[in-house]
Amino acid sequence: MESAELYQHLLGLNTPWTVSRVDLDMAKQRVDVHVGHADGARFACPECGQELGVYDHQAERTWRHLDSMRFLTYLHAKPPRVSCPDHGVKQARMPWAEPGSRFTHLFEVLAIDVLKATNVKQGAALLRLTWDEAWHLMERAVSRGRSAKGAAIPALIGVDEKAIAKGHRYMTLVCDLKEATVEYIGDERRETSLAAYFEAFPEERRAAIEAVSLDMWPAFINACTNQIPGADQKMVFDRFHVMRHVIDAVDKVRKTENKALLSQGDATLIKSKYLWLYSAENVPERSREHFNAIKTMELKTARAWAIKEALRQLWSYKSTGWATRFWKRWTFWATHSRLAPIIAAAKLIERHLPNVLTYFKHRITNAVAEGLNSKIATVQKRAFGYRNPDHFKIAVTAVPTLSLKRLLTL
Repeated sequence: MESAELYQHLLGLNTPWTVSRVDLDMAKQRVDVHVGHADGARFACPECGQELGVYDHQAERTWRHLDSMRFLTYLHAKPPRVSCPDHGVKQARMPWAEPGSRFTHLFEVLAIDVLKATNVKQGAALLRLTWDEAWHLMERAVSRGRSAKGAAIPALIGVDEKAIAKGHRYMTLVCDLKEATVEYIGDERRETSLAAYFEAFPEERRAAIEAVSLDMWPAFINACTNQIPGADQKMVFDRFHVMRHVIDAVDKVRKTENKALLSQGDATLIKSKYLWLYSAENVPERSREHFNAIKTMELKTARAWAIKEALRQLWSYKSTGWATRFWKRWTFWATHSRLAPIIAAAKLIERHLPNVLTYFKHRITNAVAEGLNSKIATVQKRAFGYRNPDHFKIAVTAVPTLSLKRLLTL
């Protein structure tokens, strides 16, 4: 089989496109594949699809293709143009590449796979691209994914924040809880940061949102209340964030008590910080005997930990009614504990209780968003941070947990 015929098959070219010649340069380790079309070929208008004769050709263009046995491989062709009576003179679509791209479909798919597995600098080196070319490929993939989604809005949404740098710099993260994908990244964690996402959709589409999982951050609450019809019945305050408030309260009790004990020469609570943050079943085996001993002592911290552990039962109930009965018993215990941080946490949850209890209607949590947050942290660590927020957003949108079939739709 001659080289032209071989590349005809490798490129998957169909009539009217054919490989006219293949040039091999051993010194430069490069293969150049020249492609043309038959005389009298007709091409579709890219706007309306009408079949038309060739009006003229543009200057020869070059596309990077998959390497041939480690030889850099380039595809060359003169793009034909058609004169459409409705849309004017337009360039016909090239079957091997997207409009405006200088890479073939197959190379772009390979490049995205490589860039998912490593950082941009390393990926560019493996692909023998410049850093800018690698970023351009990632941007194109993300853009295709967003375009493929159209005006759809997820039925179940998770809203979370993500720290992107030191100095309390945050971004707002919106996730599709069903598909486990990043839908939107907004600057800061203000009301406008989240509102901008919802404002991109007409009100009737926002009304189709079934539920939103979020924490009790006022800015997020206000954005949902103002932008989602019927938000009061759709917002679910995430159980993990609710528990975080009580866990923080336990730690405050420990700090205060530890300071008081140390002043009396009692080191009971020394190096026990993280033990009190565990749930009962997750205490490490190596520390279990020690923890069992100190949690049975007459300690304020042990009492706070027991109150925290009891609250975990709230989400095990099957109905709002039984959960409400449990809450009344728990909050009485917490508010009469004489532990100021626990009392404050109980009152905070009480103020937001209606949207804590909406869990029993929708039964969603932000576990997916937290999982994506973990993946995003890996992306940050792998890149040693991002000075450009736009680059960070692109990298986040292209994390491996995304639906890459959608991102790579060509």
